Amino acid sequence: MKKSRPSWNEYFLAIAELVSSRSTCLRRKVGAVIVKDKRILATGYNGAPTGLAHCLDIGCLREKLNIPSGERQELCRGLHAEQNAILQAATNSRIPLRGSVIYVTCQPCITCAKMLANSGIKKIFIREGYPDKFAREILKEAKIELVTVKKRDSHCE
Repeated sequence: MKKSRPSWNEYFLAIAELVSSRSTCLRRKVGAVIVKDKRILATGYNGAPTGLAHCLDIGCLREKLNIPSGERQELCRGLHAEQNAILQAATNSRIPLRGSVIYVTCQPCITCAKMLANSGIKKIFIREGYPDKFAREILKEAKIELVTVKKRDSHCE
């Protein structure tokens, strides 16, 4: 009996899902993996900046104020997974991202969409959407393809 292997997209999205398990956000755990030529360049998950208290430990201001998802992001103490992945590539390795792709467990917000456009990332693979129509418009204008990859039930057939 021949066993199948996950596609590259499924493989890297599964890694992004594992990376998201490190998230300290109380509302949504997000992971990101930046890839070029089937090689991982950087990873990131959403959480507070290094050295600052995490929402997991002190609570979430956005939850306390009952702010809907996708609104008033400036009131969040955390960085998004995509932001942390870009920062990791820039600060730890000085890896150029132009021409790479990113795998994210959910669609980027408007701020991340603009950062991804400026970093030279050419394609975004996501597992699920996010309520940010403007982000989708910016990605389309920047000619960054947004591809939803549904999860397979099993890696073996």
